[in-house]
Amino acid sequence: MSEPQTPVCDYEGSDYQKRFWDLGDRAYEDAAEAAALKRLLPSAGEYLLELGAGAGRHSPRYKGYGRVALLDYSLSQLNQARSRLGAQDRYDYVVGDVYSLPFKRGAFDSATMIRVIHHMADPQAALVSVRRVLGSGASFILEYANKRNLKAILRWISRRQSWNPFDPDPVEFVELNFNFHPGSVRTWLQISGFTVERQLAVSHFRLQLAKRLIPLRILVAADSALQPIGRWIRLSPSVFVLAHAKAT
Repeated sequence: MSEPQTPVCDYEGSDYQKRFWDLGDRAYEDAAEAAALKRLLPSAGEYLLELGAGAGRHSPRYKGYGRVALLDYSLSQLNQARSRLGAQDRYDYVVGDVYSLPFKRGAFDSATMIRVIHHMADPQAALVSVRRVLGSGASFILEYANKRNLKAILRWISRRQSWNPFDPDPVEFVELNFNFHPGSVRTWLQISGFTVERQLAVSHFRLQLAKRLIPLRILVAADSALQPIGRWIRLSPSVFVLAHAKAT
């Protein structure tokens, strides 16, 4: 009997980009992520792999790279990305599964995985797969949904939430939507062949009231100023990690 396949979150035919980003009042989150990327990602490189690229929201931010491979499980999302980015030879569009990446070993010198691993039922296996296609010393930017965020801690203390934010196990709050403990993510990265170099705490002000009352540029500037505290403490809902592929 064959082993059961790890379940995959499939956005085929989804209007996610339009509904969640274009019409979802998330300009602050997008700008905060852009600031984190600018801080962590090397400004230039040869071939970058964008894992879970979706409709290509972040793709234009990789200007210093000679080539960019946009990988997604959904063909319709990649078609949206192609429409967004236009006919440029530097972009490769690849339908594929993160657990079984269709690239040769060590093909890339950089990779990003933003708002993707929180859909992974087996994050360790996903990270092992990513490490295989990265060359030694390659930069890897990973974003994950932080289980141990301030809101979750306060809700747990006040008994408005059943799950413990300090427990290292992932919490699946909706099917194939996971929040992860920072310590667990660090361990998975190390076991998978990465060294963790930097961590940023991102999207501190993910509150509708704050977004209504405070101008966008001020919110983004404040978040950007706070991001480096992720080196010591991570209470934000989103965490960005810069890791490097260990030599093999």
